[in-house]
Amino acid sequence: MKKIMIVTGGSRGIGAAVARLAASEGYAVCISYLHNRSAAEEIVAEITDRHGVAIAVQADVAIEADVLRLFSHVDATLGTVTALVNNAGILETQMRVDAMDADRITRILMTNVLGSFICAREAVRRMSTAHGGAGGGIVNLSSRASKLGAPGEYVDYAASKAAIDTLTIGLAKEVAAEGIRVNTVSPGVIYTDIHASGGEPGRVDRVKDGIPMKRGGYPEEVAHAVLWLLSDQASFTTGATIDVAGGR
Repeated sequence: MKKIMIVTGGSRGIGAAVARLAASEGYAVCISYLHNRSAAEEIVAEITDRHGVAIAVQADVAIEADVLRLFSHVDATLGTVTALVNNAGILETQMRVDAMDADRITRILMTNVLGSFICAREAVRRMSTAHGGAGGGIVNLSSRASKLGAPGEYVDYAASKAAIDTLTIGLAKEVAAEGIRVNTVSPGVIYTDIHASGGEPGRVDRVKDGIPMKRGGYPEEVAHAVLWLLSDQASFTTGATIDVAGGR
């Protein structure tokens, strides 16, 4: 069966690392991106230069119509998706809950929670044997923040990732007998530019001494966990979470 992957938020950081590794393992990859077309196209060019197959599609996962367009485009150009990596996620400037407004919280939940749900729904509709599909795998990107709470920084982001943990458990049980495995990778403090969105680009170096391994992680380390969960080596693994967090 041809291996076809959608990586949401695939133009940078963990998503880009997943796309590169997946392509090296024989996946045709669709990278979705929100704004940074040039970054997405660079990842596509890097993959195709190595004789892989990749495309980039602009889509805001917080908008249902964009998600429908994304999946339809993959259907038409690559074929039926066999692997979904729900990676797209946002956070906003560090602050306490008592300083947050409803608009901020809504933005976080729309992208991080609604987006993952709608993408998972569309993947299940294509993969599930109950819908005539041939099976597949879904990996959701959570965060150790879902267990640690991110106090004083972004409790809203942490809460959104806790919702992803629950999505994984529930959906995994729903579709386990339909040829679909659903799992989570929960990164810790990783060197990506998402920290700049929170107002502290150097956050990893500030907190790394509090990590048992005394360092931050790298996107490639997270990507290897994602690809293992999608591989046949993980054929009896569903509803599980792998922490990639240096012991934090």
